[in-house]
Order: sequence, then C-alpha cells, then structure tokens
Amino acid sequence: MAQCKPRIAISACLAGEAVRYNGGHKVSRLCTEVLAEHFDFISVCPEVAIGLGIPRAAIRLIGDPQAPRAVGSRDPDLDVSAALSAYGRQMAGELQGICGYIFMQKSPSCGLERVKVYQANGYPAAEGGRGLYAAHFCASQPDLPVEEEGRLCDPVLRENFITRVFAYADWQALRAGGLSRNALIRFHSRYKYQLMAHNPHQYKVLGKLIGSLRRDDDPEVIGPQYFSQLMKALTRCASRGTHGNVLLHLSGYLRNALDPQDKQEIRAVIEQYQAGVVPLVVPLTLLKHHLRHHPDPYLAQQVYLQPHPENLSLRNAI
Repeated sequence: MAQCKPRIAISACLAGEAVRYNGGHKVSRLCTEVLAEHFDFISVCPEVAIGLGIPRAAIRLIGDPQAPRAVGSRDPDLDVSAALSAYGRQMAGELQGICGYIFMQKSPSCGLERVKVYQANGYPAAEGGRGLYAAHFCASQPDLPVEEEGRLCDPVLRENFITRVFAYADWQALRAGGLSRNALIRFHSRYKYQLMAHNPHQYKVLGKLIGSLRRDDDPEVIGPQYFSQLMKALTRCASRGTHGNVLLHLSGYLRNALDPQDKQEIRAVIEQYQAGVVPLVVPLTLLKHHLRHHPDPYLAQQVYLQPHPENLSLRNAI
C-alpha cells in the first residue's frame, strides 16, 4: 500500500488559483512542480472564503501593527477584521490533518511578517504586522510548521521548513499509533542528532526531560509538552558549525571500524564543509558510505541522516 503524502495547506493564489483581488494568481513553481511530488496541498483563500468577490477592492492593514484592522484600501468602512480573524481560528480547527502551511507573503490576510500597516498619515508604520487570518490561525496551531513562499527561495530556510514538516508528520503517525512512555523515548532517540544540529541547548534540555520520565508519568501530558519544545527548537536553522559538530559525533561511532586513512578523510571533508568549500551532502554521503559497510543500529534510526526525501536535494545547497 502506497504511503500517504504529508498534507500542507497553501494560500490558493500560490497554487495557481485565480483568487487575488485583481483576478490573478501568484503561482509558485517551487510548490506546484517540485514540492507537489512529495506533498498533498490543500489550498485556502481566506478573503474569498469570507465572501469577498473576484475581482474585488483590495484590503490593507491599518492602525496598531501589534493589533491591526483589515479594511478596504479605498473604502475604510469595509472592515473585514473580525471575519478574517474568525476564519483563521475556524480553519485551525478544521485543518487538523495538515503538517505545515505555506502562506502568501506581504498579504494583509496571509502574510506572516513585515506586512505593511498604514497609519493616519497615509504611510505604513516602520514596524510591519501580520496578516489577520495567518495571525489567528498560527496562534491556534503554534506547533505547526509555517513559512512564507518567498522565504522558501532561501535554501537554508527551505530545508529547515521541510525538515519540520516531516517531523510533524512523524509525530502525527506516533500519536495515531498510541502515545506511550516507551514510544516517546524511542521518538526522542531518533531525533537526538537532528535536535543537536538545530539547537544544542534544547538537545540537552529535552534529553533531561525524557531521561527523567517516571513510569507513572502520563505520556498524554508529557508528550505534547515535549513535542512543542522540539518543534520550537527545530525552527532555529542549523549552522555549518552545529552540522559539523553532529557529523563529528556520528563519525565517532566508526572510530573502531575504520583505518586511520579513512578517519582522516572523514575529518578533512567535515572541515571542508565547515569552511564553506563543499555542501552538507558531501560529508553526509561519505559518512553513509562507511555506515553501509559498517552498519550501526543506533545510527541507522537517526532522522538526521535522512530527514526528508533524498531526491528533493535540499542538502545539496546548504
């Protein structure tokens, strides 16, 4: 039976649907041609959903950047703030099966950051705001991986987002199979080096949390607390320094299996990666080569070695 693809919600205009205020779209080739091979997309346009037509008068944010209102650009009496906010909360409840969300940048409904918030003098505030639909959706689903389409053009941010999406899908599968103390320990064991690469401090914090689990602790209480901290930790992008540290740790498991020449080669390639000479895929490929010849059951389960499909080539550019 074919494995189901993780589901990601996406702003409908990015999916190529002609739902924008001017009757157009903002199709994302990255999403529709590259990511669509690995994910099922659910398209949402909050502005159309709350009853605004196509085409329609544009809306914009006004007032306090921390708590803006969404009104018509030409008709400020058209106030859709409450409708967008309510729809954000509604969809956060309805889209429980998704593993991530890709939003349209700069949108007064969907933008995640730096959305213009206009002031009484007609100029936008120096501080940007957040689209009202996105703000209320994200507040209701704080652990869900979210990103703006424009930021996915950055290879580091793209790899980080996709890594988090698959981690979220992995957690959903764990919850579906039943959350037990042992299942939680196994899950953390698989994510140890992924966590170390993203956030060494939280790697230690969550290790202590799992290590202190007692047999009478309720996994349905501890589990969601653990996962929230894990997802927050993974939002920090791994650096060449932290990746290099993890690669050295992993290569240490092979120290008794390799000859001095092979060990020297691994260290040299890791140093080349840390210096920015080669991408991450190079030391990882070498490490995997040696692991195939000298398999280690503990390393074989590590998510870090394959956090997303290889043919996405996400680690070729970081």
